Amino acid sequence: MQIVTTAIAPFRPEHLGPAVRLSRQAGWPHRPEDWQMALALSEGFVAIAGSGEVVGTILLTPYGDNCATINMVIVDETMRGRGLGRRLIDAVLDRAGNRPLRLVATTEGLPLYEKRGFRETGTVVLQHQGIASQATASRNTQAATSDDVAAIAALDRAAYGADRGDLIGELHRRGQFALIRRNGVVSAFSALRAFGRGEVIGPVVAPDLDDAKALIAHFASRRLGTFLRVDTAAETGLAPWLVELGLAHVGGGIAMARPTELDRDTLPVTTFALANQAFG
Repeated sequence: MQIVTTAIAPFRPEHLGPAVRLSRQAGWPHRPEDWQMALALSEGFVAIAGSGEVVGTILLTPYGDNCATINMVIVDETMRGRGLGRRLIDAVLDRAGNRPLRLVATTEGLPLYEKRGFRETGTVVLQHQGIASQATASRNTQAATSDDVAAIAALDRAAYGADRGDLIGELHRRGQFALIRRNGVVSAFSALRAFGRGEVIGPVVAPDLDDAKALIAHFASRRLGTFLRVDTAAETGLAPWLVELGLAHVGGGIAMARPTELDRDTLPVTTFALANQAFG
């Protein structure tokens, strides 16, 4: 095997073009705009070959001091098996310090993450996507306004266990929210934004499955005939219904964390759909 010298360097805006190339090589749907959003919310590293070519990426998306996600871990297919993934993971772990961490792993990536102290949380993430063919809007949902963003962020904090205010703000700037309001209080919400081949619905935070379906239908009913994606967990019970909408199960991953538990508020809400696999 030819020895190729690589360096691990901070992820800079000038690395976005090569990052898009790597994600396309991996079969991921990320557009330049999707990478730009990820980098705006994150910090990370790239692996640079002696030729100056970017041959690996990794991002760390912090949610205050409470938590962070590790995402966008890619190694050029011509450079795999040389320890680059391990070096990228070690660089981002060093940057994260003692902050609790989460990620969604492929089966192939499990051994590497387990060696770094990550454990499966028991959640299997299911990616559903396709052309929305049927959905009926609920009378209980409504479009959110800027005045609702703080309440949406608070609900998300209760469900996720960490302050993701920056993510919620970015979703507000790039997309739109729907919500359910009861007794004048925001009790559930969903988000829609452009992503990949079409649009992604998520996060979806609600007290029960019926509200979650209503919030997904709020957007799906307005996007019939268009490409939609929803990332959910197997235990939410959404998957069979998403298939009925025309969104087939096309893959997913295994949720992992270090440590496995985070403190959550006492509000009875659940994350029924992720912002996507990168952001949780």
